[in-house]
Amino acid sequence: MRSATITRKTAETDITVEIDLDGTGRYDNETGVGFFDHMLDQLARHSLIDMTIRATGDLHIDDHHTVEDTGIALGQALAQAAGDKRGIVRYGACLLPMDDALVRAALDLSGRPYLVWNVALPTSKIGTFDCELVREFFQALSTHGGITLHVDMLHGINSHHIAEAAFKAVARALRDALETDPRKSDAIPSTKGAL
Repeated sequence: MRSATITRKTAETDITVEIDLDGTGRYDNETGVGFFDHMLDQLARHSLIDMTIRATGDLHIDDHHTVEDTGIALGQALAQAAGDKRGIVRYGACLLPMDDALVRAALDLSGRPYLVWNVALPTSKIGTFDCELVREFFQALSTHGGITLHVDMLHGINSHHIAEAAFKAVARALRDALETDPRKSDAIPSTKGAL
């Protein structure tokens, strides 16, 4: 079973993440941050990763710790569930349109975290959500999931559409990368023999 449960508890947040990489995209996410929950739902639905997240955090300060720590816990869960990555495709990419927005995501489940973020959200907020937290989430996910992740906005004028396109593009790239390679289902996809 390619599944994992991660609990992260600090003085700022208390988070539990449960995922199943071989799911159907079922989601049940509650972080106390409405827009972020909507994005996590998109991540689950379009990656086909079953995802349940419960997070409580110091939202009386702002949403930063909750969003970042959720990214940390989800990255750790992805790394744990993927195990030694035997049999996976490893690479994934998606060019995703959403109305005015066009976002490209490409990733490598290499174990070497690196984020390239070429996304310029035109507003500072989406509702009450700080737009800079979109990047913070993906930085935490990349770092703690051991993912080389490139996200590029090719076009966009609406911050909500751009952010959602980024989450959906990363989700679709993850879906491709985590699939079992039918030609090499027993091999680790690296000439090193380990990822």
